[in-house]
Amino acid sequence: MEKSVSTHSFNKKALGLSVAILAGLVLGGVLGLVMPDWGAEVTGFISTIYLHALTLMIFPLVFCSLVVGITSIGSISATGKVGGQALLYFVGTTLFASLIGLVLPKALGIGKGVSIQMMEAEVEAAPFTGLLDTIKDLIPSNPFAAFSNGNMLQILAFAIIVGIACVSLGQKAEPFVKLCKAVDEIAVKVVSAVMYMTPVGVLCSVAGMVHANGIETILSLASVLASLYLTLLIYVIVVYGIVIVRIIGRFSIRDFFVTVLPAALNAFGTASSSATLPLSKRCSDELGVPNEISSLALPLGATINMDAVSIVMSFMVVFFANACGIEVSFGLLAVVLLSNTLLSIGAPGVPNSAIATFAALSAIAGLPAGVMGMYVSINILVDAGATCCNVLGDIACSVAMTRTCQLETSEGEK
Repeated sequence: MEKSVSTHSFNKKALGLSVAILAGLVLGGVLGLVMPDWGAEVTGFISTIYLHALTLMIFPLVFCSLVVGITSIGSISATGKVGGQALLYFVGTTLFASLIGLVLPKALGIGKGVSIQMMEAEVEAAPFTGLLDTIKDLIPSNPFAAFSNGNMLQILAFAIIVGIACVSLGQKAEPFVKLCKAVDEIAVKVVSAVMYMTPVGVLCSVAGMVHANGIETILSLASVLASLYLTLLIYVIVVYGIVIVRIIGRFSIRDFFVTVLPAALNAFGTASSSATLPLSKRCSDELGVPNEISSLALPLGATINMDAVSIVMSFMVVFFANACGIEVSFGLLAVVLLSNTLLSIGAPGVPNSAIATFAALSAIAGLPAGVMGMYVSINILVDAGATCCNVLGDIACSVAMTRTCQLETSEGEK
């Protein structure tokens, strides 16, 4: 028998915050077009403070929440069930996203008839870590270094190891588990306070982004950006909203999108899924997602769920190939599709991480080196929409898993 759609009260506070963040986005865009260079320094200073405040509790929150979640599940096999289901979901949707990003722009002829001016660019991107290297370095040799360097995957692995050990030890580990619960509550309290800074933080972040790119760049690439954003919007509504949330999760689409707006808008303004993680956790809590699921699925999603990055990479490869008059065969598209999926999973959830991925894919597709200059100039605009889409996918996954996992907690509650 099918479950009835979950009911969730209309959250006026969440809607009010979403409206304030949306106003910050609009005002930030307008301000970015008219402010002088010294204004960019001021907005950059404020946005940096905001991002630091938002990321202040990310790693304590992730570690403690995950340890508490695993001990709440009370079973090593159930923990594996949650992690395995989340991993299957993220890999599957990333592969599907890559396919959409390749087929749709090729079918529509995106980039044909477009004349682009090649620009040279000195790209300073963080060294890209491939999937095999990521797996090899998964277990941290120094857990404190993992926290210090902000290596989310290593922190996740360390938290899972500690959580499983706590389950095995039972009552002996109870003092440490209580400490993790206390730190988790403190982190949530700090994040809740920082959320009131979000409209101002997003305003300053967007103002700096628009000011750096300029109206000329934005207008010259408006068509391709509009097509890409439309693709992401359709993907979010159909895949996340209808398929994942409504059909699989049996949850109200309206309630879902209203509740997750603060996280989505913050992700758009900051272009960082990792920085948005505390807000994603809070939105999941409001949606009724058990901590046992959200504490594992959300950090894992922020690290490996790169659906939108996958769409963006495929989209841009086809666009630049058409604009440069390069014929991309279906065989080459298949190679790009597989490479895109693997590269997207390994990309970190921080701003500008997609640059290294695009550099690798453009080389595979045989694109001229000059396209990097054009891509870098619009990367932050592309990254903002992609990050927003990824964050929605993380939360949608946790909502669906609330129904599909059917966990039995240590207290015997379902």
